Amino acid sequence: MIRAYQSEYSEFVAVTGRRRIGKTFLVREAFNYKFAFQHSGLANQNTRAQLKEFRISLIKYGLTKCRVPKDWFDAFFLLSELLDRQKEGKKVVFIDELPWMDSPRSNFVSAIEHFWNGYASARKDVLLIICGSATSWIINNVFKNHGGLHNRVTYRINLAPFTLYECEQYARSRQLEMSRYDILECYMVMGGIPFYWSLLERGKSVSQNIDSLFFARMGKLHHEYDELYNSLFKNSQPYINVVSTLGTKRMGMTREELIDEGDSVNNGQLTRVLEDLEACGFIRKYSFQGSNRCTSVFQLIDNFTLFYYKFLHSRSGIDEHFWSLNTNTPVRNAWEGLAFERVCFEHISQIKQALGIAGVSSQVYSWRVKDDPVLGNGAQVDMVIDRADKVINLCEMKFSTSEYAIEKTDVDDQRHKAERFKESKNNRTTIHLTLITPFGVKQNIYQFSVQNVITAEDLFKE
Repeated sequence: MIRAYQSEYSEFVAVTGRRRIGKTFLVREAFNYKFAFQHSGLANQNTRAQLKEFRISLIKYGLTKCRVPKDWFDAFFLLSELLDRQKEGKKVVFIDELPWMDSPRSNFVSAIEHFWNGYASARKDVLLIICGSATSWIINNVFKNHGGLHNRVTYRINLAPFTLYECEQYARSRQLEMSRYDILECYMVMGGIPFYWSLLERGKSVSQNIDSLFFARMGKLHHEYDELYNSLFKNSQPYINVVSTLGTKRMGMTREELIDEGDSVNNGQLTRVLEDLEACGFIRKYSFQGSNRCTSVFQLIDNFTLFYYKFLHSRSGIDEHFWSLNTNTPVRNAWEGLAFERVCFEHISQIKQALGIAGVSSQVYSWRVKDDPVLGNGAQVDMVIDRADKVINLCEMKFSTSEYAIEKTDVDDQRHKAERFKESKNNRTTIHLTLITPFGVKQNIYQFSVQNVITAEDLFKE
């Protein structure tokens, strides 16, 4: 954004990222909260209400004698009048939650097209910054616009969640006394969403914080799920249906499997829903290989949503100390294994760095084969790192609160997977069995059955 500000021409910047990721905070901090004009759209309001609020923002920034705009073309004309009255220098215009301003039949997109093409881009002193949690709206109406906004955005900034390393730095900045295991547990619950981390209270354990935020009746994140999806999508139900269906499948589902589930969404609507969820960072589309063919699979990866569906969805009257009371229970242990896998997939670059292959071109995918009457039982590998240097890492992720003890059953399972993988690939590529576990492996006679061991310490690398 600073480069855009220093440009000798007018620039158009779009900042995207899921709700609570810190988009508004970033823009405000970058410009020290000083703008030629700033406005935020209203959630779930009609055009008339949006225009009235826009007028209030115009008055606040100096257009004192200002009528209520009759439409969005008039609103942006008034904005141009405001900018004309300001002193020389770059004029930063920040419009937050832009998608909310596009109410039905408002012609909002056409109006902002006209403002940029007819006014801002004809000058050299306007920096227009748009922002919104509804990433899919910005992608479809701005980035993929086939009209006046086609290729007009000059800078795109997409904010990703914090990594484990960044969460650790943030926790330190807030003087939260947290071990790396504490941070890992919080990450498995909340992901790297800065706002969620800002709610953690000093002096409380991780379990106490999770209980007070999620399970207490007045917990600040107790109702976050409904607010999250309703704020992102004008008709949120089809999205919630798809997410709830994907939440039941550990490895995800193909498009055909989603359709076969029945009443989630119809075939014509499904493509748009999946694209929007992927753009907003809730699901990932990845390659699943097996039986000599490659299939696209959609998997729910949002840590917060996964936690909600496991412990809060369809549960009434749950104990407000649920998390503290369920330490080391089967239901929590099962969730921890799945959540740790998601964390690993969010830190693939750190895994590659730990393997010493950060600079080696590679493909990451999952793999599965079915039972075979000759070759035996089927096999599945959640993470395959297929490297250009003719080595393939078959990665197994095992969550443990201490050193993981490799047993004979693990060794037999690993060998079976490696054999089935080689058979399905029909090649002689070198296979490296790789174990990812928080505290490493315990010394025993089976510890050298894997070629690589990656720990939580590796995942915390920058």
